[in-house]
Amino acid sequence: MLVLKKLQLLLLLSPILWTVNYHSYGQSILHYSDSLNSRKLAAVIGIETIGTVGSLLALNELWYNQYQQTPFHFFNDNSEWLQMDKIGHSMTSYYIGYAGIEALKWSGLGDKQATWFGGGLGLVYLSGLELMDGFSEGWGFSMGDMLANAAGTVLVIGQGVAWNEQRIKLKFSAHYTAFADYRPSLLGTSGAERLLKDYNGQTYWLSLNIKSFLFKNTKFPGWLNLALGYGAEEMISGKDDPEMYCMNESWCNDLNRYRQWYLSVDVDLSKLKIKNRWVRMVFGTFGFIKLPAPALELSKNGLQLKPFYF
Repeated sequence: MLVLKKLQLLLLLSPILWTVNYHSYGQSILHYSDSLNSRKLAAVIGIETIGTVGSLLALNELWYNQYQQTPFHFFNDNSEWLQMDKIGHSMTSYYIGYAGIEALKWSGLGDKQATWFGGGLGLVYLSGLELMDGFSEGWGFSMGDMLANAAGTVLVIGQGVAWNEQRIKLKFSAHYTAFADYRPSLLGTSGAERLLKDYNGQTYWLSLNIKSFLFKNTKFPGWLNLALGYGAEEMISGKDDPEMYCMNESWCNDLNRYRQWYLSVDVDLSKLKIKNRWVRMVFGTFGFIKLPAPALELSKNGLQLKPFYF
């Protein structure tokens, strides 16, 4: 299910994230209005409404119709995947809210109004998904998911209210692992599927822009960020019972899921002064990706240096 959400996030937000990054140079093709432009505001509201309703209807056809509808019920999945899926929910909510804020600012709406109304878009959208889960036999309404969705919304709105900018961004990185070979039906078969479905290779990051927390006249590079990451490994099922999926294979006895914590550096692509518009477009579209860099990993295996981690 989370795979579809991630794909929707990429498809729906790519053009807006490009515009956000382009605008940071003060040269946006889609000019941000200095005062409220009613036509732009109407366009934003219309596009967001159509996009939200249309994507929910599409998900209902592509996903929920495969399961029988039931009375509304709850589903507790808080212990699954060592909460990796929950952070994915937070990131989705964060970036939908981020895009919502920038879209309303583009229309000329005031910063505070744009932050409160646009920043809540992710929570509204994902709440719709959770309600659909609640009526699906294959799923259920997850309070853990809702708390994660709310956390992403709080992060984007809180920074908008406090600083009128996003000094701390959620980012994502992923690499291939051997665990997908053990259960490809769940963790993916093709290259793209494995990156999106195999939690063992995924890392979620808080990327902090250092200069924004320093004095304004500092010469510290504005593009250099400090990144704090979280991951998990040795998981081939949501819960800690892999033996039921292993057909009594001996390697299952060696699996012991564990958490990983990372410290690394990152690049804030929106702070780079790049003249080529096509390069800016690429950077803006994929600005949510944590770039490969050296990293320190802390886990049950102790402290390790990863010279090139993604």
